[in-house]
Amino acid sequence: MSDSSSAQILPQGAGYGVVVGIGFFFALVMSGVSFLQNKYTAYSTLASEEFNTASRNVKAGLIASGVVSAWTWAATLLQSSTVAYEYGISGPFWVYAAGATVQIFMFTVLACKVKQNAPRCHTFLEIVYARYGAATHIIFICFALATNILVASQLLLGGSAVVTSLTGMNVYAACWLIPLGVCVYVVLGGLRATFLCDFSHTIIVMIVILYFMFSVYASNDTIGSPRAMYDLLVQAARERPVVGNQGGSYLTLKSNYGLIFGVIQLCSGMGTVFLDQGYWQRAIASRPTTAVKAYILGGFAWFAIPFGFATTLGLAAVALTSNPNYPTYPNQMTNSQIQAGLAAPFAAQTLLGKSGAIALLLTLFMAVTSSSSSELIAVSSILTFDIYKTYIKPTASPDQLIFVSHVMICVFGVVMAGFASIWNAVGINLGWLFLVMGLIIGGAVFPAAFTVTWKGQTRLGAVSGCLVGLAAGLTAWLVQAKVQYGELTVATTGASYPTLAGNMAGVLTGLMVSPIVSWIKPDNFDWEATRAINAKVIEGEGVAPPASSPGVSVDDEAKEKDISSPSSSAINADDQSPAASSPAKTHDQLPTVVEEDREMAEDQAYLENPKALRRSYLTALFLSTVLSFIMCFLVPIPMFLSHYVYSEKGFTAWVAISFIWVFAALAICGILPVWETKRFWVLLGKQIWGKGGPRA
Repeated sequence: MSDSSSAQILPQGAGYGVVVGIGFFFALVMSGVSFLQNKYTAYSTLASEEFNTASRNVKAGLIASGVVSAWTWAATLLQSSTVAYEYGISGPFWVYAAGATVQIFMFTVLACKVKQNAPRCHTFLEIVYARYGAATHIIFICFALATNILVASQLLLGGSAVVTSLTGMNVYAACWLIPLGVCVYVVLGGLRATFLCDFSHTIIVMIVILYFMFSVYASNDTIGSPRAMYDLLVQAARERPVVGNQGGSYLTLKSNYGLIFGVIQLCSGMGTVFLDQGYWQRAIASRPTTAVKAYILGGFAWFAIPFGFATTLGLAAVALTSNPNYPTYPNQMTNSQIQAGLAAPFAAQTLLGKSGAIALLLTLFMAVTSSSSSELIAVSSILTFDIYKTYIKPTASPDQLIFVSHVMICVFGVVMAGFASIWNAVGINLGWLFLVMGLIIGGAVFPAAFTVTWKGQTRLGAVSGCLVGLAAGLTAWLVQAKVQYGELTVATTGASYPTLAGNMAGVLTGLMVSPIVSWIKPDNFDWEATRAINAKVIEGEGVAPPASSPGVSVDDEAKEKDISSPSSSAINADDQSPAASSPAKTHDQLPTVVEEDREMAEDQAYLENPKALRRSYLTALFLSTVLSFIMCFLVPIPMFLSHYVYSEKGFTAWVAISFIWVFAALAICGILPVWETKRFWVLLGKQIWGKGGPRA
């Protein structure tokens, strides 16, 4: 029985239909959204500032939804289910969800500092260039691009493996076709398009997760209740006890190997958040007044996805392994199947047949495409602003920057598909890449964070932290694998202890070396240098021209207006009410544009208020520290040290908490973005239906 065919339940046409059809459906939707945006709002997708930063005015709910979407990889769903299958209930909560949520909470501090110290930047690498110059800038570019390539590879590896497993679609066709539709809609709509697709994709993912949860714990004949799941997990522990767990049970947080994976996840996740331009881009795009709220809510909401999904399908895979309908019955899953992330697909197929397979296929596709869009726009920004504009053509016009951005999105689409194909060809699976990634990029984590937060870090401190951390991570990884197993193979280098050693060595070396070197002769950097980034370049960028001014391009109009200050329509908003204005309004007089200009003025006033920025920073620092402590220490450590094994009532409460958390996350990502923009949608609806719209 092959790994790829054992779960095949859908025809190949279903795989191609989902991958190609849904991808281009969203591309078509985004073309319509872009048309309405350009006609009825202050922001044009033809302007580089809007395309790459969403004009820095996205509200908290949509940012939170975008953070959830960007952090919901195929690995989030597949790998969290894998660790649930291997370690029991510790996998969804402590090993995976908590270990990857704290990075979002911690990034809240960086998001706040970006607004305070570099409010007009396009990428975090522009801050590196302003502080340290070209050589250090190039080193950080290498780490950033390596992060994006590794992340994008994992997205496509996991997504293509599941599509192939469920439908028999050629794995290389999946690797190349999945990014195709995503490239189209990102080119059409830019960063704001990714936010809108993130919003829709995240809602679909959470609804499907709830579908699986209600099936497993309320209605399905195979399991159908927390009590039945509990009994099956107790039976599974008798037949297949978990090595390193208390009593071999799946119902305990006392999991030695789970703890190891959790530390790896913590180290690896720090690299993939702190060095991924996608997260910085969301911080840059957020309104300064709501950036802290957005990332705290985003971290809280994201926790629900691996927690709810893996508590359902990961544990279901454990409970159903002895079921005659399980795809591998009467055999256990092979190690390659486990590492490919097939526990969740096998469980979905066993529980719900074709409907389960279709639901999982849709969920994985939503996760892969939304996070892929984040990677595409992130890499495009780096290649456009940090390479093309910095080293190739510093005098590039907005039109040229837009063109290069479009081209680079397509270029990285090819690159990510190519790398995923290479990993498939040489036998590198999702599990191996996930465990190894952190030791490659971990050295640059804290130097990157210190670049934005600590004025004392020196150029030599930043560079040495990155390079010495990389060397330490690689050395510890390979030496531990050689000493422990006597050989260096894919299997030995992907084992727990070698990857743990490499991840910890990389991150901790970067953390220690950068401050030590910097303290020898500390810098006293003046943040005014980073606050001046793009201060003149982006004057007026992103403002759409009046519809009544034919022949005036977006970029010509941009030269005459300053987006950092409110337009005249906002200043005189009281004198330009819909009732008092002419029926044939100019673009700047549209109620939606007036509303957006008013928010722009609020944001500018906030950025000019040092006390308000200081309060935001202290709030971010407090909340990120307290929430990280609760999730990683206060809740799990006492249960680990007490060796507690859950009773039936305790497990039922655990399941109930997972339901509550997913519903809360759905409210944050699905309801809050609409509620925050309700006034805008009312105004837009009136304009579209002819009440105050611009002349054609």
